[in-house]
Amino acid sequence: MQFEIDFVALARATDPPTSHAAALQARELAAQHHRTILAALEAYGPLGKDGIAARTSLTGVAVCRRLTELQRMGRIRPTGETVLSTAGRAEREWAVV
Repeated sequence: MQFEIDFVALARATDPPTSHAAALQARELAAQHHRTILAALEAYGPLGKDGIAARTSLTGVAVCRRLTELQRMGRIRPTGETVLSTAGRAEREWAVV
């Protein structure tokens, strides 16, 4: 499964080589997170951010950062339902497209 994310803004042409290396690492990490989130949604069905985090090695913050990217890629969508977060608040439920 290949993901394309635009990380051009993370390192400008005038930035030092270390910035370009960091941008590449960020791209690889994001792709790994995408695969993990999609695998959880495929295995367990629709889940909220905290539900995904509970079933993976990712934190809720890491999951939240990637959900919008995955939605923009057309890989996931909100179901229109809400589920309770670990804090007892309503959060959107997500499903694989």
